Amino acid sequence: MRVVSVEEALVPGDLQAVFDRLQARRWELAKTGPKERLARLEKLKALLLERREELADALHEDFHKPAAEVEATEILPVLLELAHVQKHLKAWMKPRKVGAPLLLAGTKSEVHPEPRGVVLILAPWNYPFHLLVSPLVAAVAAGNAVLCKPSEKTPGTARFLAQLLRDVFPQDEVALVEGGPEVGEALLRLPFDHFFFTGGPRVGRRVMEAAARHLAGVTLELGGKSPVIVDASADVDAAAERIVWGKFLNAGQTCIAPDHVWVHASKEEALLTGMKAALERFYGKTEEARRATPDFCRMVDDSAFKRVCGLLDKSVTQGARVVAGGGVHAETRYIAPTVLADVTPESAVMDEEIFGPLLPVLRFESLDEVVMQVRAGGKPLAMYVFSHEEATVERLLKETSAGGTVVNNVVLHNVNPHLPFGGIGQSGLGAYHGEAGFKAFSHERAVVRQGRTAFTNLFFPPYRGKSQRLARLAGKLFE
Repeated sequence: MRVVSVEEALVPGDLQAVFDRLQARRWELAKTGPKERLARLEKLKALLLERREELADALHEDFHKPAAEVEATEILPVLLELAHVQKHLKAWMKPRKVGAPLLLAGTKSEVHPEPRGVVLILAPWNYPFHLLVSPLVAAVAAGNAVLCKPSEKTPGTARFLAQLLRDVFPQDEVALVEGGPEVGEALLRLPFDHFFFTGGPRVGRRVMEAAARHLAGVTLELGGKSPVIVDASADVDAAAERIVWGKFLNAGQTCIAPDHVWVHASKEEALLTGMKAALERFYGKTEEARRATPDFCRMVDDSAFKRVCGLLDKSVTQGARVVAGGGVHAETRYIAPTVLADVTPESAVMDEEIFGPLLPVLRFESLDEVVMQVRAGGKPLAMYVFSHEEATVERLLKETSAGGTVVNNVVLHNVNPHLPFGGIGQSGLGAYHGEAGFKAFSHERAVVRQGRTAFTNLFFPPYRGKSQRLARLAGKLFE
C-alpha cells in the first residue's frame, strides 16, 4: 500500500497522476546518453521551425506582439540555446577527472553530472515561449523529467506550447499543465527535485518556501529596476537609439529592460532629443501613427495597464515632464512609448519596477551619486553603462552589483549562451543558459575509485600511538 502524505492529499488527483508518471520514468531518463537527448531536442527544433507562424499568431492574440519581435525575442534565443547544447552536450555529460591530495594516492577522483530528477518549470507571461522553452532545453539536456506550467495570462501561447510539447515528448518525460494561481499552489506542494521559476519576487518567495519544505534545489529568475548610466564621455546618439529599442521592446514588459536612465547633466538635453527622435523613427511621429503601428506591443491585461497608467499620472503630478508619448487607450490596453524628464528618486515611477513603456530620465553631476542610488535600489537583474572612460566602467563594475552588465548597449547578454544568465539577491538566485543551464539542472556527483593499494589503514583503530605519527605526517605534507 502506498502511503499518501498530508501535502499530497492537498494536490488534485490529475496533477498527482502527472507527477507520478514523471517520477516513474526519471531513472530510465537518467540512463540516456547524448544521442537520445539530442534526438528529442532536434525534433523540438524541427517542429518549432515548422510552426513559427502559428506561434506568432498566438502571441499576437495574447498581447499584440509584433511578428518581428516574436522572431527576435522568442524564437531566436531558443534556436541559439538549442545550437549551443547540440554542440557541447556530449562534453558536458562526460565524467570530469580531478586531482587528489597525496594522502589519497592509489585513487582516481571524478565528477559525474547526474540529473536532478523531476523538475518543475513555472514560466511567466512576458516572453511566454522563450522563458519556458529555454529552461526546458537545459532540463532535458541534463536528463530530467519535466513538468511545465505556462502563464494563464497568455492562453494562446499556452495552447501552442501544449500541442508542441505533446508532439515532441512522451507524456512521462515532459508534461505541461495549464491553470491559474490555484494550480501553481498545488504544484508547489509536490516534492519536485528542483524548482525553476521566472517572475516577480512575491511568488518567488513562495517557490523558495516550497523548495525549502522539500529540501529541493531552486532557481529564481526575478527582476528589479535595471538602471542605465550615461556619462559625459558617451556617444549620446548611439545611447539614445539603443536605450529606446531595449526599453520599448515588448512595450517595456521585459525583466532586463532599461528601467530608468541616469545621465550626466552635460548630456541630458542631447540624450532627451536623441530619444525623442529615435522613438519617432521606430514607432511614428504622431500619437495616431504610434497607436496604429503594428510594431508596438500592448499591456498584457487590464491590471497591468491600470498600474502603469497610475505610475505615469502620479509622476506627472509630482513634476515629471513628458518629453515624448504620454497617450493611453484603455480599450486596447495601449500606453504610448513615453519618455519622462525632471524625474527625481522620490517620483512614483521610481518606487517599483516599471514593467511597462515608461522611461524616466534622471540627471547626475557626480558618479558618487549614481553609485549611491544604484546600491540603494538593491541588486538589479541588469545594469547598462554607456561610457568610453574605462575607469568609469571599472568603478561601476566594482562598486555596484547586478545580475549582468552590458557596456555601450543593452540586453545583449541575454542571447549569449556562453554567458550565465541570472540575478543576485532581490533579482534572483542561480543562473542558466548554456552550460550554466545544464549545471542548474544537474547534480555534480563526487566519485572516488580506490585502487588495489590503500592508505586508509593508517586511520583504522586502535589509535594508540597513531596521533603522533599522523601529526608528523601532516607536518611533512603541509608545512
